[in-house]
Amino acid sequence: MKKKPLVILTGPTAVGKTALSIALAKAIGAEIISADSMQVYRGMDIGSAKIKPEEMAGIRHHLIDVLEPTESFDVVRFQTAALAAMEEIYSRGRIPLLVGGTGFYIQSVLYNIDFTENGNDAGLRKKYEDMAVREGVFALHRLLAEKDPVSAENIPPQNVKRVVRALTFFEQSGRRLSEHNAQQRAKESPYAFAYFVLTDAREKLYARIDHRVDQMMEEGLLDEVRRLKAAGLTKDMVSMQGLGYKELLAFLEGELTKEEALRIIKRDTRHFAKRQLTWFRREKEVIWMDKQAYGYDDGAMLAAMCDILRERGITDASGNTV
Repeated sequence: MKKKPLVILTGPTAVGKTALSIALAKAIGAEIISADSMQVYRGMDIGSAKIKPEEMAGIRHHLIDVLEPTESFDVVRFQTAALAAMEEIYSRGRIPLLVGGTGFYIQSVLYNIDFTENGNDAGLRKKYEDMAVREGVFALHRLLAEKDPVSAENIPPQNVKRVVRALTFFEQSGRRLSEHNAQQRAKESPYAFAYFVLTDAREKLYARIDHRVDQMMEEGLLDEVRRLKAAGLTKDMVSMQGLGYKELLAFLEGELTKEEALRIIKRDTRHFAKRQLTWFRREKEVIWMDKQAYGYDDGAMLAAMCDILRERGITDASGNTV
């Protein structure tokens, strides 16, 4: 049975995925599925660098503005929603194009990772969440380092959601989540896929990150966070753990100065980009698209990607080569 097509365009934050994703979707007859943990939330537009309706250029987008910020979102919920969106896209004879920087989300779909025993005990989750509040995120992370050193190495202490999931999985199953995920990653993908990773020189990427944070502030990020706070959102909610949101919320609550908040946002976003690149280097069969190598010409990169898709025989649902 012929595998269904799947195209992925990812890369670190601020590398410039959005414009290229629109051009690629137009070229291959695709609809875009957002692989982003923040763009699912309504009203969280500036800090998530959410694509604007006028930028979509008629390309249908999925998993954007589908949840309220009071709701939780995780990889299991993403996988379920993304797979449902893919079936819709296939039914229209189109190709799904996964776009975003959350590598674990992409992996969950690409290899159809099994989450049936993956930290789904609400009581255990609450136990560890309470520990994070009571003893601090670093104490929780030290506990993870004792039980699952590989997961602890790959999950920053501030990502309480993922730390809790790894600890819950270990307590439920007696197995390390890192070992389970490695087994899942070793599976063959059920899709005929191309996994493009857009990248750039580190100094250029870091300069883009700093500029984008400044631009977000000019566009009204602080007011956006102020509105969310007024609506009752708090720092313990999943949505408010996003970069830019938690730091500016801390400023509004008097825990940081504005200058400190901006410095931390820029620093932590650079660290996040570095972790993203580390993740993508570990993935199998990725195709690196170095912007420098293509002279920062999106047209040249688009042509190269289309050539690769043709070489791989990736076709739409009607069997037409892209």
